[in-house]
Amino acid sequence: MAEKMFGKALKRVEDPRFITGTGNYTDDIAVHGMVHAAMVRSPYPHAKIKSIDSSAALALPGVIAILTGKDLVGAGINPIPTGWLLPDLKISAHHAIQPEEVNHVGDIVAAIIAETRAIAEDAVALVDVDYDVLESVSLGSTALAAGAVQVHPEAPGNLAFDWTIGDAAATDAEFAKADKIVKLELRNHRLVPNAIEPRASLAEYKRAGDEYTLHTTSQNPHIHRVMIGAFVMGIPEHKLRIVSPDVGGGFGSKIFQYPEEVIVLFAAKKVNRPVKWTARRSESFVSDAHGRDHETVAEAAVMNDGTLLALRVNTIANLGAYLTTFAPAVPTYLYGTLLNGTYKWKAIHAHVRGVYTNTVGVDAYRGAGRPEATYVVERIVSTVARELGMDPVDIRRKNFIQPSEFPYQTPVALQYDSGNYEPAMDMALEKLGYKALRAKQAEMRKQGKYIGIGVCTYLEACGLAPSALVGSLGAQAGQWESALVRVAATGVVEVLTGSHSHGQGHETAFAQVVADELQVPVEHVVLVHGDTARLPHGWGSYGSRSAPVGLSAITMACRKITDKAKKIAAHLLEASVEDMEHVDGKYQVKGVPERSKSFFEVALMAHLAHNYPADLEPGLEATHFYDPKNFVYPFGTHLAVVEVDADTGRTKLIRYVCVDDCGPIVNPLIVEGQVHGGVAQGMGQALLENTVYDASGQLVSGSYLEYTMPRADDMVQLEIGHTVTPSPHNPLGLKGIGEAGTIASTAAVANAVIDALEPFGVRHMDMPFTSEKVWQVIHASQLAQAADD
Repeated sequence: MAEKMFGKALKRVEDPRFITGTGNYTDDIAVHGMVHAAMVRSPYPHAKIKSIDSSAALALPGVIAILTGKDLVGAGINPIPTGWLLPDLKISAHHAIQPEEVNHVGDIVAAIIAETRAIAEDAVALVDVDYDVLESVSLGSTALAAGAVQVHPEAPGNLAFDWTIGDAAATDAEFAKADKIVKLELRNHRLVPNAIEPRASLAEYKRAGDEYTLHTTSQNPHIHRVMIGAFVMGIPEHKLRIVSPDVGGGFGSKIFQYPEEVIVLFAAKKVNRPVKWTARRSESFVSDAHGRDHETVAEAAVMNDGTLLALRVNTIANLGAYLTTFAPAVPTYLYGTLLNGTYKWKAIHAHVRGVYTNTVGVDAYRGAGRPEATYVVERIVSTVARELGMDPVDIRRKNFIQPSEFPYQTPVALQYDSGNYEPAMDMALEKLGYKALRAKQAEMRKQGKYIGIGVCTYLEACGLAPSALVGSLGAQAGQWESALVRVAATGVVEVLTGSHSHGQGHETAFAQVVADELQVPVEHVVLVHGDTARLPHGWGSYGSRSAPVGLSAITMACRKITDKAKKIAAHLLEASVEDMEHVDGKYQVKGVPERSKSFFEVALMAHLAHNYPADLEPGLEATHFYDPKNFVYPFGTHLAVVEVDADTGRTKLIRYVCVDDCGPIVNPLIVEGQVHGGVAQGMGQALLENTVYDASGQLVSGSYLEYTMPRADDMVQLEIGHTVTPSPHNPLGLKGIGEAGTIASTAAVANAVIDALEPFGVRHMDMPFTSEKVWQVIHASQLAQAADD
């Protein structure tokens, strides 16, 4: 019996090249005649461009060309579109180079093309831009206030969209029945993605065929090809090749189309030489799409016994200066539809206003709407428990959707197909030793020591689907995925997938599934991705879709291969196809295992076609396009334990238990790695990270001197567990795991901090829970207590 690869903790085959410095990232690529681009960026958040004097920069030896917004507009280059449309959406023009007005610090006003990167960057300082500086606005609620600075004339009052979901009347009726209404004002602050590899692009133009190639840091090269080719530059699809080689992390920030990609393509044709641009980290802070930035008022209607009745949510979503690729979807359909969580709310109503400000655009960041929704739900449920005098575990258990109630229709559109939430919670509680730790917490408080235990029972929806549904909601893309599985004459299996790997371990995990499906050695499976010239059209990787959607397409293609291989083997063995079985890598006659053909023999004959079924085409390959019937719904329980030093305010994570259910696990090692990374990012938001704009619209957290990233010593060894509830609608029952850690951990850590601060009367405070902020609330409580005494 061949060893099963599914479920085996194989080390990632891609890692040796990454850890030895032999990966092939965009900035590693150098081609003959290559020149470099550098961007002239606005230092102001809002200003008219009166004039640009580039004469001094052009006089610098090595400078080849300087491009302005008027050059691109004059050449027919269109603004960058958004990829999700909502009713009455107000869209402002987002030019690759702004021709007349800048709308955030970092907006591009000119591009330098020079022989070297150093020369190009030196020339940036020589470009003299005369600005007429305007007033600006950076906070969403301020932008909506009467008399606020107008960011774009296309969006009166700075309102990009006004969106609701749920039944307002039913929600009001449940509120009227409630014994108690609990209200929270929540700020889910802005984050900078900070992938370890900065964005980069290298464009080549071949004049003979009028053909372009763009090497770029993309999570979805086919989307880039469609958006740049069809909508921005007017390049026929067959004349634009997008190559996304090794990518050093994305977290959503490399989904989107960015101005620099258009600029280098335009410049490559203009100067007839390859053009490369790679971001400095300081540029990443002011040009990569940011994440989160919600201001929310949430109200829960509850009964005194802890029954949750209804939830009412009003959110202002700061979208920044421009609508990036998926910006309208994140605070609407990826947020409002997830406000049900794991609970049996009778009614929910959400109202979201998307607002323009003079800040960097906001779009999907690991979790994309799901962390924001989970934070709202889990914070208010824990607050309800506290105000009712209930344990936060008990109120959750009381209101869980039960296994017998699936499929479960939520009040906010989604229908959950499966779930079993209590076993995950029970496992987490047992791992933590929850009751004993609560007793220890009470004893420590008597000694003036403060720990907090945070509970989060999360649910996420990932693998957006089906295409017809998301299209009806405004998506300008399909949500199916493609796979082409090609078997060589030697039996080597080449898998071409529209999914893209930028840290997820696809080359290992996908090969494990293919090895099992075709019963071949895992080392004989080769994954190809990231090149539009080689692959069937695909939609890339985001929203934890690679396994439930991309790997499902691959699985179905493999099964087509097996069906054809059985026909070839049956012909060679002069047997009926119905009598063939696929066992241990052989195609054999049932009950007569000695009558068999190996995978290699079948593959070779498929290519030779010497002794071959008359009704079959030669070759052994199959394509499949998989469009899911529904989202998949991973879930789990995360428990965070923090310790707060009352004298200094220092808050430290001391334990973290997570039990996730992502369906059957292809590779436990990879899954644990995804959970580790996700928890680190969510913890980073709760305790450390914060993107801050001052009153004048300047980004004051624009480097690692001011923007605090989580470090190894901020983390703890995670205590990880899993339950398995397969998805009922894809061939392997798979769900996503790439975002679960981030979705759950921010709320878990936040609940832990508030729990630790309960003796000081703290009901809620906004993230991040820095030492200064925590000390201030403790100090204020102590002063108030002293005054009372």
